[in-house]
Amino acid sequence: MEQVEERKLVSQAKSGEDEAFTKLFQQNYRFLYKYLIKLTLHPDLTEDIIQETMLKAYVNLHSFKGEAKFSTWLIAIASRLFIDHQRKESRDKKRYEKIRLNVKQKMKWDVMINGNDWSAYLELFAELEPDIRTPILLRHYYGFTYPEIATMLHLKEGTVKSRVHNGLKRIRKELQS
Repeated sequence: MEQVEERKLVSQAKSGEDEAFTKLFQQNYRFLYKYLIKLTLHPDLTEDIIQETMLKAYVNLHSFKGEAKFSTWLIAIASRLFIDHQRKESRDKKRYEKIRLNVKQKMKWDVMINGNDWSAYLELFAELEPDIRTPILLRHYYGFTYPEIATMLHLKEGTVKSRVHNGLKRIRKELQS
């Protein structure tokens, strides 16, 4: 887009012409998408950040000084949103891990207080991710069939079999080492 045309559209958008902002959005969408897909490596997240970027740009259009291209301003907004997303995801992972460890400690305590042993098997089982642990529990503790588990978890039967097999394989491997 020509710099003169861009300035004109920005000026019109700042004065409240939504069509001008829509045109700016349309003209910068592909550029922003290509940047974000390389940054996020995730199409859904890319779309979410583009929408947030455009919303922020629309709301804060008055703060755009025009010293750089509009696309440069959009990249700056999108980059900050991505960094914020990564930080939030990191915090969520840490919070989840802390909760998981607390639950494991409580479970361990409950098992031992009832006079049972917390075996190496239970320790390794507790380390499995929930999407692996759940089918193993349903299959080997509660005795559900693979088709029943697949229906319950909204998965393909082959996926259930694979998760059970791979989870048990990981436990066996850890016990042998």
